[in-house]
Amino acid sequence: MSATELPDWAKSLDLQPHPEGGWYRQTWRSEVGLPQAVLPAGYTGDRAAGTAIYFVLMPGEQSAWHTVRGTEIWLHHRGAPVQLDLGGDGDAPGDPTPLMVGPDIAAGHQPQALVPPGVWQRARPIGDEAALVSCIVVPGFDFADFRLA
Repeated sequence: MSATELPDWAKSLDLQPHPEGGWYRQTWRSEVGLPQAVLPAGYTGDRAAGTAIYFVLMPGEQSAWHTVRGTEIWLHHRGAPVQLDLGGDGDAPGDPTPLMVGPDIAAGHQPQALVPPGVWQRARPIGDEAALVSCIVVPGFDFADFRLA
């Protein structure tokens, strides 16, 4: 899929393909230098205290199973709800536990959801429209801490 196939509202977000699938753009990274950077135990070097991205998934698209070392918070903004599958913190994804990140609280959606550090996750929009979420990672996201299944 190319960026020209994204909905008009998503094109204005200046997104690029994400290695796990979907489309993203980093919107915030705490500046390096204390107190905006941290050296968590077990990490190979300083990390931003936190980062945030926009993340868009198109209908029929699913992100690959992946894990990050930090805590990740998903926030729903518009479009389809997103089924977020959590697959445990083993060496490979286990049986998924679904969470629905979306706007309809009465239907059991959560406007925000937490993925604990090191937990396998994948996501897909439910329905026939694109989904826009933000993902915040603390300590900040670094591809050195990202692993695909």
